[in-house]
Amino acid sequence: MDPPTFNAGHSAPDPHSGERTASAPDMIPGSDRMPAGVRARPHLSVPHSAPAAATAGAAGPAAAAPIVDIETLVTEDDTPVDNMPSEKQQRLLTEPLYSSWSGPGDGRRFLAAANVGVFPEPRNPAIVPDVFVSLDVQPHPNWWDKAHRSYFVWEFGKPPELVVEIVSNQKGNEVGRKRRRYARMGVRYYVIHDPLHQVMDDELRVYRLSGGSYERQESSWFPELRLGFALWEGEFESVRSRWLRWLDEHGTMIPTGAEQRRRADEERQRADEERQRADEERQRADEERQRADEERQRAEHVGQLLAEERRHAEQEHRRAERLAALLRQSGIDPEQE
Repeated sequence: MDPPTFNAGHSAPDPHSGERTASAPDMIPGSDRMPAGVRARPHLSVPHSAPAAATAGAAGPAAAAPIVDIETLVTEDDTPVDNMPSEKQQRLLTEPLYSSWSGPGDGRRFLAAANVGVFPEPRNPAIVPDVFVSLDVQPHPNWWDKAHRSYFVWEFGKPPELVVEIVSNQKGNEVGRKRRRYARMGVRYYVIHDPLHQVMDDELRVYRLSGGSYERQESSWFPELRLGFALWEGEFESVRSRWLRWLDEHGTMIPTGAEQRRRADEERQRADEERQRADEERQRADEERQRADEERQRAEHVGQLLAEERRHAEQEHRRAERLAALLRQSGIDPEQE
């Protein structure tokens, strides 16, 4: 993996097209007005859902549970949602959190989603962030029911902590209208990723909510989430580009599930290679010990032969001395021929 880049640099193909709203298919383009026959503010009736319990002290204003006729809300439509760079970038910001992140700590739950409508109040249109992260919440068990398909702030009891918008053109108004809407909603962190510099000079800009409006934050670290951002040059799903990636609380890039599996496979392969090298070393050591044993045996054998030769020479020497003594006793000088 290429190392992370900790700055908001330049370039990289990515992106999103304008502020999409969960509205009717024939909604007037570029407008929040609904077409004739569709109520912009639904009537109140029997409740379809109860608010989910959010952890005490969670960020954002906790909304009271309104009585809403969910059927009057347009939670999804058939409008094409995104371009390929945006879709991949969105997935790169959601999948790793579920496959590789340990979460915000203390067993707390979280919800990360892309292209899901967020309803701060019971009316259309909703706002549809490219990516959002919300702590201490979870989807409803019956999430196919329309009352639970979208992020209804009154149901979850709080807005998301963080929203990311990915810019691919100049129609989304990410720096203006969207920023104001997220601030009114109470989203603590608002992040704009503009890889093509369509609406701002920076590639990455981070805002933090303060006093009801957003202030620019130089750091890409979000202490409440124990997460941060980095811009990373690398390959994701066979596409090499400049991507926005999550960092964990230690500043380490959070891998995707595929990266984590690949690393695990590489670790297993390295472990297998280490075991194989260790086995080969043990085999070489055994062979060396065997050769050393054979050398000792040969040396011992040679020593035995030499000892026998010495004994034989000593026996021959003693026989020669006895013979010389006998010759001298017989008056023969053994030194004379």
